Amino acid sequence: MGALSIKPLSKASFSPYGDVIMISKETRPFPINQGYTQRFHDLANLDLLNNKGRPGVSLFRSTPLPTPLTLTVMERHPLSSQAFMPLSQQPYLVVVAPAGDFERNNVEIFLAQPGQGVNYHAGTWHHFCLALNEVCDFLVIDRLGDGPNCDEVELSPPLLIKETEWREVPYE
Repeated sequence: MGALSIKPLSKASFSPYGDVIMISKETRPFPINQGYTQRFHDLANLDLLNNKGRPGVSLFRSTPLPTPLTLTVMERHPLSSQAFMPLSQQPYLVVVAPAGDFERNNVEIFLAQPGQGVNYHAGTWHHFCLALNEVCDFLVIDRLGDGPNCDEVELSPPLLIKETEWREVPYE
């Protein structure tokens, strides 16, 4: 497998894997709360109810990996989507591959900026959120319920990401 390039996270580039959760020029709010609040509505296609699942809201705290980042596993949730919204003002990496049989050659890496969350479609392969500069918190909305909903695949050899590779990615 050749070297992977890290791309800025955008709605268009990420659409095969899920939704980018963010406020942009295209996002049209509507006023609520007597005009004191702007609601940016329905930003992700949550899919959480399969096999009697229910929505769960959690907080994840991610600690940066030592550099170079050494990725050894990818996971997927076949029964549901999984949404992550950063609560810290730090960028993070999103590593994904298409749903179906895992193909290492189809891995893509995106640099998410503060204020950009992701919602992985059911079955999308992904690595856990990769905090980069400091410990970061994420609000997570995913499926709670019975049934196996996490498959893992080992990356052998591991996927290595140098700090210089993500520090030089422009923001879109």
